[in-house]
Amino acid sequence: MRPRKTENRDLPPGVYRRRRPMKKGPDWVGYYYKNAQGKEIALGTDFDKARIKWAELESTKIPVDLTTMKGIFDRYERDIIPKKAPRTQQDNLGELRQLRPLFDGAPIDSITPSMIARYRDARSAKVRANREIALLSHVFNLAREWGLTEKENPCQGVRKNKETPRDYYANDSVWEAVYKTAKGGLRDAMDLAYLTGQRPADVLSMRQDDIQGGYLLVQQDKTTKRLRIQLTTKGTSNRLGRLIEEMVSRNTQRLSNHLVVTDRGRRMTKPMLRVRWDEARDCARAAALEAGDSTLAVRIAQFQFRDIRPKAASEIKDIEDASALLGHSKGEITKRVYRRIGAVAKPSKE
Repeated sequence: MRPRKTENRDLPPGVYRRRRPMKKGPDWVGYYYKNAQGKEIALGTDFDKARIKWAELESTKIPVDLTTMKGIFDRYERDIIPKKAPRTQQDNLGELRQLRPLFDGAPIDSITPSMIARYRDARSAKVRANREIALLSHVFNLAREWGLTEKENPCQGVRKNKETPRDYYANDSVWEAVYKTAKGGLRDAMDLAYLTGQRPADVLSMRQDDIQGGYLLVQQDKTTKRLRIQLTTKGTSNRLGRLIEEMVSRNTQRLSNHLVVTDRGRRMTKPMLRVRWDEARDCARAAALEAGDSTLAVRIAQFQFRDIRPKAASEIKDIEDASALLGHSKGEITKRVYRRIGAVAKPSKE
């Protein structure tokens, strides 16, 4: 028997790789299996799936490296994560980095609910542990679809750590204290975040060409959900419309097409926003301490830029309007996580 070509030595017995050069992009690669009768069977273009199909045809066990969690994590990272939103990709990669040290070497069929519960209890970051177990659960479900296990998902029924949503509300005193010390682009970012109710990353990505037909078009980075936020009310520019008109007019001679820019006309990035935010908050806190208001100083120190989104949600009277602005499919999420002031109630006597 002639020895196999070097490029085929990673393939199971009877499996061959074929390549076809393409005019654009990488070569097309396909895998084929020749059985005992000499019949050639196409196994597809995915290497892992080809090996699984070969194992079925040979009535043998699936190769061990495909059924250990390392192989499954590798495939999930290669095939599934790149299809998600950029922020979700970043989160998932971080979650895999936490899961791999414990689970990489384990066969998928050896993992039990008690192992996952022990992982949950050992993690000091309790909320992150919940996210990591949720990702692990998704990995298991896909492994079942890929034919790598027939076991029930061991994550099902494992209790999650209790989560308490952040409950900070930036009242007008806190807002005004920080806003007074904010400079240039930071004020624009604060106003835009408050009036649109969007996440910091979405605020910084807003551009002048996102303004179309009396709307500000937004595609949320985290969820990819699309919104059209009104810039006029009854034919007249509303507060958001007037703000954007002012920003566009001010930035006419600037090189960047983004709405939030620095004093030099450059697009404001997340690190730039963070530096400017910390400086403004520190100045506001120092001013409060100098005025003898230590309570306000503490509240200012706790204020984060991300708290502007729940401030906006809390100050919209109609929960459905707040939910629509934030891009939530269910008002319950807005109410439970983002509404941080109580309902209006009348006293016992007028």
